[in-house]
Amino acid sequence: MNRDQIRGASRHLKGRAQTALGGLTGDPAQQVRGAANQVAGGAQYAYGRARDRAEDLIDDGRHLAEAARDRAEHLAGTTRDYAEDFADTARDFTDTARGHADRVIKDGRHAAREARRRGESYGRQALAYADGHRTNTVLGIAALAFAAGWLIRRKH
Repeated sequence: MNRDQIRGASRHLKGRAQTALGGLTGDPAQQVRGAANQVAGGAQYAYGRARDRAEDLIDDGRHLAEAARDRAEHLAGTTRDYAEDFADTARDFTDTARGHADRVIKDGRHAAREARRRGESYGRQALAYADGHRTNTVLGIAALAFAAGWLIRRKH
């Protein structure tokens, strides 16, 4: 209850008393002044209630604005946390993919070195065999050439 409500209620009561006293004494001027004070007191009381309600609405609006701001800050923080988590996950996936790619490249280089080593070894063995068995090698090459020529000639 604010001071306008208190003053309005007291003025209203004062007006009722004036009206009653004017009626008892037969003084119409006092009755009119009492009625005017009653109306003025009622209006002042109503103004006080309206002002009180407006202040309540202002407080409610302030609380709603604070709640909205708090919610927005919370959502912004949550969004920021999700974005950071997503970025961390993306970095983790990138690091994992880079590690897998490095291992595949390393394995590929190892396989290429091993294939080269085996090719050189088998080539040296083939040359050594051909050197040690010249007659067999010449006969084998001649047989292969004859077979290839025969196959080619048969198709035409």
